[in-house]
Amino acid sequence: MYEQAVRPDDASRWPEDLADGVERIRDAGVAGAGGAGFPSYAKWERADSTEYLLVNHQESEPNYVVDKWLGKTRASAFAELFDRLLEDVFDVIVVSAKRTDREGYLRALEAETGGTVRTPDELPLEVETESGVVFAYTDPTYQYGMESVLLNVVADTVIGSDLPADHGWLVQNTETMSNISRAFREQRPVTSTYVHVDGDVPRHRFLEVPIGTPASTVLEAAGAPIESLPSDAVVASGGPGWCFELECGPREFGITKATNGLLVLEESTVEANTLGDGRIDVLESRDWTERALETEPTATLEPDRVRIPLVTNPAFEGTVDPARPIVAPGDRVDRGDVVAGPRSDGISIPQHASIDGTVTAVTDSNVEITADDRR
Repeated sequence: MYEQAVRPDDASRWPEDLADGVERIRDAGVAGAGGAGFPSYAKWERADSTEYLLVNHQESEPNYVVDKWLGKTRASAFAELFDRLLEDVFDVIVVSAKRTDREGYLRALEAETGGTVRTPDELPLEVETESGVVFAYTDPTYQYGMESVLLNVVADTVIGSDLPADHGWLVQNTETMSNISRAFREQRPVTSTYVHVDGDVPRHRFLEVPIGTPASTVLEAAGAPIESLPSDAVVASGGPGWCFELECGPREFGITKATNGLLVLEESTVEANTLGDGRIDVLESRDWTERALETEPTATLEPDRVRIPLVTNPAFEGTVDPARPIVAPGDRVDRGDVVAGPRSDGISIPQHASIDGTVTAVTDSNVEITADDRR
């Protein structure tokens, strides 16, 4: 049986070395929160052969604010993490954001880190001559959110079909780095993520959501219970520029560690804006900043049930091995308990209970937990 190595109430201490840090990232079940959901520890296993860390702080979707909010409100935690990483792992840490976000969101992080500021006209960096933390501000271009494009703009590095590590870089987005910070400092597993809800719903929402929460519960929090949606409404996972129609109904779809947003769209809009591989781009279909956006999490959802996926992104199956359930129906679990352990071979991470409750089902794809009766 997989031994639970991570508990939120463990004594706080920093990793002793990079190997210890990689183990903590894995034990915490950290997966890329930028959209793909790839197990983060697999990237960090190559950190000793890289020189530079690129923190992708671009957050290109116009109705997303989680990375900007994290950078602003957890600036001291990021600064402490960066100091540790610069001591032991990286020569330079580059934080790349859009210049238009600097005044509202980045000043605190600049001050905490004492970082060097580079403007768009000073890019690409001569990274070999830089040191410490560098803020590389770009023009507000949507495509700069993609790591391959961003590396080219920031460091004149073309990766092609390679990985960033093949060129001396490790790339993570801000929410992933926040989860890594908590795994290092607090040994805290990932049990929730931040989700934006938008489109044809009464209000934009920015919510903290337990992993495995049904999409229907999240939509209801935005004033859009699924029974009220038009029969031709499409629910998509992602943001306006990069989203995909849910492969199952909102009641069956569970929020994953890689779910950034949910959009409710008209079927005709989806049909007119679907690109290759099913990607939907409705960026230009409306002004996504016209109505008020919630700029901080306004609620933490408490779902009646969750379905914890055994692999964050099923598209990686074959490369990433699903976790192996270690619980059975009827077992009582608390939030943070390991419910599925990583496979011993291949790339695999554990999955943790995201609510207190009782295991009600275990399948080849998920572990279902029903919440305690709060009455």
